Amino acid sequence: MTDTTASTPFEVHVPEPVARATAAALDRLVADRVASRLDAGDPTVWGPEAEAEASIRLGWVHADRVSAPLVDEILALRDELRGQGVDRVVLAGMGGSSLAPEVITIAAGVPLHVLDTTDPQQLRRVLDADIERTVLVVSSKSGSTLETDSQRRAYEAAFRAAGIDPAGRIVIVTDPGSPLEAWGHDHGCRVFTADPHVGGRYSALTAFGLVPSGLAGADIHGLLAEAGRALPGLLADDPANPALRLAAALGGRALATADRVDKFAVACADGGRLADLPAWIEQLVAESTGKQGVGVLPIAVAAGDLEVAAQGRTADVQPVAVADRTDAAAQAALPDAVWVTGPLGAQFVGWEVATAAMGLLLGIDPFDQPDVESAKAAARTLLEHPVEETPALLTDGTLTVSAPGEFGPVAEAATLADALAALFDQLDDTLGYVAVQVYADRIGLGDLVSRRDALARALGRPVTFGWGPRFLHSTGQYHKGGPAEGVFLQLTRVSDDPLAIPERPFGFARLIRAQATGDAQVLAGHDLPVLRIESTDDAGLARALDTAVTAARSRRSGPRD
Repeated sequence: MTDTTASTPFEVHVPEPVARATAAALDRLVADRVASRLDAGDPTVWGPEAEAEASIRLGWVHADRVSAPLVDEILALRDELRGQGVDRVVLAGMGGSSLAPEVITIAAGVPLHVLDTTDPQQLRRVLDADIERTVLVVSSKSGSTLETDSQRRAYEAAFRAAGIDPAGRIVIVTDPGSPLEAWGHDHGCRVFTADPHVGGRYSALTAFGLVPSGLAGADIHGLLAEAGRALPGLLADDPANPALRLAAALGGRALATADRVDKFAVACADGGRLADLPAWIEQLVAESTGKQGVGVLPIAVAAGDLEVAAQGRTADVQPVAVADRTDAAAQAALPDAVWVTGPLGAQFVGWEVATAAMGLLLGIDPFDQPDVESAKAAARTLLEHPVEETPALLTDGTLTVSAPGEFGPVAEAATLADALAALFDQLDDTLGYVAVQVYADRIGLGDLVSRRDALARALGRPVTFGWGPRFLHSTGQYHKGGPAEGVFLQLTRVSDDPLAIPERPFGFARLIRAQATGDAQVLAGHDLPVLRIESTDDAGLARALDTAVTAARSRRSGPRD
């Protein structure tokens, strides 16, 4: 038997064994009136230490109403730009500023070119195309995000080189009072200010999600309407509330001393319009819950790999399927999965409420991100004061292997396979996971993601896959602040591309390498095992991952020679 509720456009179906195991967590969420207190904007839900932050972070709860006046303004600008022949929308943004618009536009089937990277190869793909038809949306809550500022500088120079006035082609989305707002007004750009009482990862239905999506042609009015229809059921103190049931199902066993389930694999069940939603869920939950040594780790996977997770090969991982509508046959095929169905606007608010509720179960503040800044600071230090890098352990053709902190026997590795096997030897077979982090062109090298599934199968353990520096604004918080269960394989494409960042003493190639190096140093500083592999060509990255799969299979088949 499966518990269900169809009272809202957002539905959650929880398998009976999971519902029984997490019933106490659901009872607590209802008894503590989490939903109605969210509705009332009560910042005391998460305790006194979180109250100051929560008091300025609950604007998302009613973003459907607050954001409604923006719609006509956005659509008017879209029509104005199209009247000028400007119909190609590029978004410069990181984390919540880019993931939600990407999900929205993919679901709507409209093009949006997302710059959430500092990789020069990927940047050139967008910079060098159709600039006469391009409008750039520069999106940053703080107004000082290094990646976004660098992308804005590069595009401003490109507009000028093409004889185009940047003022008419750059649209700013930021918080009021930020340096970016001042820059936009000073330079005559169109400026949209967002609700400052919404954190970046909860901003899907604010100006950060709506401006680039609406300019690209998505139905943002319909998106807000979907959220509005779902909210009454999500803000009710009722055990049938689907968001509370989702929070209990995913967070109710994360702190258990035995039979702990502190991870979930999430996939779009039908590969349809919500295909990119798992990446947004991954950021929302990982950055919100991974801190103070606890957390719930979401792992965005392909639909086929969800079937592997549902077969119980990793007992600490709960399979979760998302879809825009209920499909009884598909649910019957994956009976052990938690099913989350509903249109995109309802999915956004449903997962946001569930994530905030998980914060109560875990005893943490779901709105701060105390460990995100550490990698940024390390990268800035390396850019301003370059230091001697960690000596290479070995080279293998175009690959150079190093290990900050020199954990375990890796210092004695004679081959790439030995080094990878030494990394995997640090993996806990009960609760551990591997994080693959690739600093490279995610558009041109997108097929690398398929190796994640193969590596997870070979290890018999969960594997996350993050594109750098994008993941630093997402799962990066969990990796440093959550449970110390991860081992880290960092792959970096070292580039000699001279793509400059105007008015900066460094270019994009140096910036992305500093970001990778800095993050590895921070992870090692947390006593986490990190293996770094740098490649001077694209093929080397695929070869490194293929070797990792082979090393993982050898680890499971028996002792190495």
